[in-house]
Amino acid sequence: MNSRCIILDIGGVLEISPPTGWEQRWELRLGLPPGTVHERLEDVWQAGSVGRVSEREVHERVAADLRLDASQVDAFMADLWAEYLGTPNEELIAYVRGLRRHCKLGILSNSFVGARERETALYHFDELVDQIVYSHEIGVSKPDPRAFEATCAGLGVRPKDCLFIDDVAVNVEASREAGMQGHLFKDNAQAMACIASHLSSAPSFSV
Repeated sequence: MNSRCIILDIGGVLEISPPTGWEQRWELRLGLPPGTVHERLEDVWQAGSVGRVSEREVHERVAADLRLDASQVDAFMADLWAEYLGTPNEELIAYVRGLRRHCKLGILSNSFVGARERETALYHFDELVDQIVYSHEIGVSKPDPRAFEATCAGLGVRPKDCLFIDDVAVNVEASREAGMQGHLFKDNAQAMACIASHLSSAPSFSV
């Protein structure tokens, strides 16, 4: 195995997760002005992304801030997770799976409390890569440089040997500032070509 490492984002890269309009549907259902769900729950969304609240506490806040009963909270959260989890990017996942024996593989994801359990059950990302780093578990989100430092430390790799792939430009730029190569994801073909180029520059790998 060579010293190269590929680190990928989940949402928008390994998962295809376009907006579903679920918040707007709930605002219509509850007779709330547009933007109310985000406004009332913005702080709990942020807290959940860095692990400062539990899933139980998220449910309690949703119930209190939107005045929902238990069954409504369950339906609300199901809609949230349906958009969050999206569908798997099967082509890219298959390509990455084929790299497993040739380089280190990691995931760095801005996440939400409960994501690991659901993504493991649905997509088995834990079997795809050597390590998954979730923001809600380490307490910091991209583009914070500490997120990239934690990922490299966990994988036992040097930033200069890593290619980071994300669909958010500010995160890609932050990865470059952390010493990695960064690629802004646009489509599978471009991402796979970038991965191949990164790996083929190491003498022990051919694609």
